[in-house]
Amino acid sequence: MNRRSLIATLTALPVLGLARAGVAQESFRFDSIDGGTYDMAEWRGRPVLVVNTASLCGYTPQYDDLQALHDDYGPRGLVVLAVPSDDFRQELSSDEAVAEFCEVNFNLTLPMTTITSVRGSGAHPFYRWLRDTYGFEPGWNFNKVLLDGEGQLVQTFGSNTRPTSRRILGEVEALIGA
Repeated sequence: MNRRSLIATLTALPVLGLARAGVAQESFRFDSIDGGTYDMAEWRGRPVLVVNTASLCGYTPQYDDLQALHDDYGPRGLVVLAVPSDDFRQELSSDEAVAEFCEVNFNLTLPMTTITSVRGSGAHPFYRWLRDTYGFEPGWNFNKVLLDGEGQLVQTFGSNTRPTSRRILGEVEALIGA
């Protein structure tokens, strides 16, 4: 689908309760910036790196590394999901603008959601689950959350940790059996 033909409504449909640590990745859905929905249940058995992003942030060049991870490790099982958020007031004004910015400047082909809240009471259920179950809430843009194939938290990484850092690559390779 064309990124410009997206539906701007965020749908978050948790299947299971959010407070249990055993809630697996199939519990969450995100609206795709391309239209349609990403159902994390479809990624069962695959590690997933979820990254809250913003187009106007100093860390935005990390999109290049996210795309490289997607290109290099996607065929081996890794899913890289970008979650644009304006919680830190550094995102463009619409999903269409974000999609165009990422396509023109980074030629992104990795999965990307609509603009989504990642903090506070209005946070997407996935991020509320992270906060309530693991005590993790993004402190800034480009925080990274690595899940195993069962949807359980493996590790979180701050904004300063590049997606292609040894720390992240080591965890990813351990999960995909490299």
